[in-house]
Amino acid sequence: MLPISNNASPEAHKKPKTPEFLDRKNSFNSVVFHHHHPRIWLLLSILSIQILLLLTLRSVPLSLSLPHPTHHSFPAPKTANSTSAVPKPEPEDQCSSGRVFVYDLPETFNSEILAKCDRLNPWSSRCDALANGGLGPIATGLSGIVPENLVPAWYWTDQFVSEIVFHNRMLKHKCRVLEPESATAFYIPFYAGLAVGKYLWSNSTAEDRDLHCGMMLKWVQDQPYFKRSNGWDHFMTMGRITWDFRRSKSQDWGSSCIYKPGMRNITRLLIERNPWDYFDIGVPYPTGFHPRSDSDVTEWQRFVRNRNRTSLFCFAGATRGTIKNDFRGLLLNQCKNATDTCTVVNCAGSRCSNGTSAILQTFLSSDFCLQPRGDSFTRRSIFDCMVAGSIPVFFWRRTAYYQYEWFLPGEPESYSVFIDRNAVKNGTLIKEVLQRYSKEEVRKMREKVIDYIPKIVYAKPLEGLETVKDAFDVAIDGVLRRFKEQEEWGFKW
Repeated sequence: MLPISNNASPEAHKKPKTPEFLDRKNSFNSVVFHHHHPRIWLLLSILSIQILLLLTLRSVPLSLSLPHPTHHSFPAPKTANSTSAVPKPEPEDQCSSGRVFVYDLPETFNSEILAKCDRLNPWSSRCDALANGGLGPIATGLSGIVPENLVPAWYWTDQFVSEIVFHNRMLKHKCRVLEPESATAFYIPFYAGLAVGKYLWSNSTAEDRDLHCGMMLKWVQDQPYFKRSNGWDHFMTMGRITWDFRRSKSQDWGSSCIYKPGMRNITRLLIERNPWDYFDIGVPYPTGFHPRSDSDVTEWQRFVRNRNRTSLFCFAGATRGTIKNDFRGLLLNQCKNATDTCTVVNCAGSRCSNGTSAILQTFLSSDFCLQPRGDSFTRRSIFDCMVAGSIPVFFWRRTAYYQYEWFLPGEPESYSVFIDRNAVKNGTLIKEVLQRYSKEEVRKMREKVIDYIPKIVYAKPLEGLETVKDAFDVAIDGVLRRFKEQEEWGFKW
C-alpha cells in the first residue's frame, strides 16, 4: 500500500482541461456536496474501513520466522526478564533459538559415577550430598528462620553438583529433541567434576585424573554431529571451577581435560570460568533454596524484602592459616573490632561447606555481606548471601563481575559494593565505607539483589517453574542464543 502524502499542493499539478475530467469532477462534487445522496454513505463507509485496515496493519509487527514443527511433548518453558518473573512467550516462540539433543553417553560417564558415590571422596561417603537428584539432604534447623511453608524448598546442597542438576533438567527441557538431525545444539552429560574429584586429594597419577575425560572425548569425537561442527554446537556442564581442569604439567593440580584437543570448541558451564576463554561460561553455584513454584519465589522475595536487618555487615568464613598475610584474617579482625555493627560466622574446618542455619540467619539479618575470594577467585557464599537479600561487598572484580554476566545486573554498583583489597590492607575501615550509604541507597541495592534472586537459584521441579526463569533456564537460553548467533554471524575460527 502506497504512503499517503499530506504535503501535496494543488499548484504542484497542472490542471487538466479535458471535458472528460471535468465531467468526472462535477460528478464527484455532486456526491460530496449533497450529503443526502446515498452514494456518499457508501464511499465514506469504504474509505473508513480502508483507513482502519491501514492503521491496524501498521501496528502489527511483521515476522519472517515460522514456528518449528514439534515432534514431542515437553513441559512449558520458564521465563523471567532481567530482573523478575514475567509471562512466558507464546508457544511458537519457545524454541526460536534452537533445539537440544542430549547424548546417551555410556553409563561409565555419569550414572556409574553416581552409583559409586561412597568412593568419590577419600574421607567420607558423598552419597547423602548427591541424593535427591543432586539437591542433597533436606535442610534442618530452619524452623523459625524462614517461613514454615517454604522450609520444604530448602536443602543442604553441595556446591559441586551442577552436573547432576543440569543433566536431570536437560532431560525434561522444553526444547529437547529425540532426533539429532532436528537439533541445533548437543548436550554432553559427562560428570567431569565428580569423575576427577576422587583423584584430587589422593596420591593419583596424571593418567588417573585424565582417564574419564579422555575416554569421553574419544566417544564424542566419533559421533557424526560432532564431526560435522568440530564441536562448535556442543556443550557440557563441568561442576567444579575451571582451574580444576587446566593442569599444564603432570605434577600439577587437577586434570588437563580443558586443554585436550577435542575440548577446544565445546562450550563449558562452570561455577568459575576463565574470563579470557570464550568457551567458559560462569554459572551460579548451587545454593540451598530450590523453589517448587512461582509462588515460592515471590513469597521468598517478599520475606527477604521485609526482613528486619539488625547488623550493618557480616562475614561468614575462616582464615587460611597456610597463606601469608591472609586477607580473610584482616576481614575477621575488622568485623571483631566492630561488634556493634558486624556479625561473624566461624566457618573453620568444614562447618559451612554446604550451608548452615547460622549462615542463613546471619545473611538474613545483615545489610551487607563481605565476599573476599575463596580458595579461588569465586565462592559459593556470594549466592548464599544474595539469596538472603544481603548486599555483597567484593574486593576482587573477578569474584563476580567478570564471572556471571548472564545472571547478575550489568551495573555492579546497582547491587554491590566494591572496596579494593589494597585499600583495606592499607587501613581503610570497611565499617566507615558502608556507613556512608544512605538508607535509600541501601534499599535500592537490596531491591536489585532481590529482583535477581530467580536467576541465581535452581528450581526443584525437573520441568522448571511455571513463569519464572531460574539459573538453569538462563544458562540454556544463553547457550542456544550463542550457538544461533555463531551460525548467523559465521563467528567461528
